[in-house]
Amino acid sequence: MRRLFALLIALSLPLPASAQDTQPPSPPIRATIQSQIDAMAAGDFATAFTFAAPSIKGMFGTADRFEMMVRQGYPMVVAPRDVRMLELRTVAGNLWQRVLMVDGAGTTHLLDYMMVETPEGWQIGAVQLLPSQGVAA
Repeated sequence: MRRLFALLIALSLPLPASAQDTQPPSPPIRATIQSQIDAMAAGDFATAFTFAAPSIKGMFGTADRFEMMVRQGYPMVVAPRDVRMLELRTVAGNLWQRVLMVDGAGTTHLLDYMMVETPEGWQIGAVQLLPSQGVAA
């Protein structure tokens, strides 16, 4: 479990601005993220787990363990009041979709989703919770 939290902390480190390249929106990437959010809002973590990349599936093994991690580390994604897809960026060869979420209590959160293209389509390879300084809905 400590390894998992260390990985999640490493994934939350800010990325250097000089390594970023902004791209036009990608409907398939946005649809993958929204579908996972919709499944979690419905309490269907088995379906939500299907949108995770193979590395995430291997790390957690089961939808139940995935649900526990999400509820503990990323509760704002379980049933957000509002979701806004922002820019898609390439950073160090990886695609990152920035997402603004407003949770049920009205708090605004900014997240980055690393997207991975697989034979099954786009999947989520990592999520970073970004500092909330200056974030407004």
